[in-house]
Amino acid sequence: MSLETMLDDVKARLTLLAVDDAGMSTVEYAIGTIAAAAFGAILYTVVTGDSIVSALTNIISRALNTNV
Repeated sequence: MSLETMLDDVKARLTLLAVDDAGMSTVEYAIGTIAAAAFGAILYTVVTGDSIVSALTNIISRALNTNV
């Protein structure tokens, strides 16, 4: 095997390693986890707010108290 062939092989392997984005890295997992936790906290705050709870209670009460 010539030196030129070996260098071409190494170049091809390095190109595959640099281009391959098969999965997320640790930093991407961390950022995704933080974003999901923040979204969950915001959603919890909105859903447990007084206006949402009273609106859901009114909807359920009206649904259960229908006179058919």
